[in-house]
Amino acid sequence: MQILKLSRAFTWIEPGPVVLISTCDGRKNNLMTISWTMVVDFTPRFALTTGAWNHSFRALDKTRECVVAIPGADLLDVVVGIGTCSGAEVDKFAKFHLTPLPAKIVRAPLIQECLANIECKVVDIVRRHDIVVLEAVAAHRTAGRKETRMLHAVGDGTFIADGRRLDRRKAMAAKLPPGV
Repeated sequence: MQILKLSRAFTWIEPGPVVLISTCDGRKNNLMTISWTMVVDFTPRFALTTGAWNHSFRALDKTRECVVAIPGADLLDVVVGIGTCSGAEVDKFAKFHLTPLPAKIVRAPLIQECLANIECKVVDIVRRHDIVVLEAVAAHRTAGRKETRMLHAVGDGTFIADGRRLDRRKAMAAKLPPGV
């Protein structure tokens, strides 16, 4: 085996889906790109990592709600663009030609161009590690999209798009929650 630089170890674990977090502070909608996410359990509960350094975090912390939007691989340049500018200086929906749609439960908008949108409430913020724990309260899927692959950030400026899906549902049936 070759030695791996410890500073690059996260690039082997990071490749969960890149998501866009939509927030609304009561006056203005905003977006941030997040690649550090995880499923906590089947309830559905999720976690992401962000903190006060991110302009959108203030709205997330204040309102305790957001939308987790899953972009398709065709939105790679939009995802990178959103992640490299600040909502304090630019209207990201306008700049990146994204369509905000009203959510069912939360004030933050859904993003029409994304594969799916999950409305969430913040249930905990673990400030020591900048982990935001979210509980999904509604979910929406965009039907009819040609591009259905998700993006995965490697953490070094490169990305991977989903490939072929490998089905092992039958073998794992006893471990899957009902309805999955």
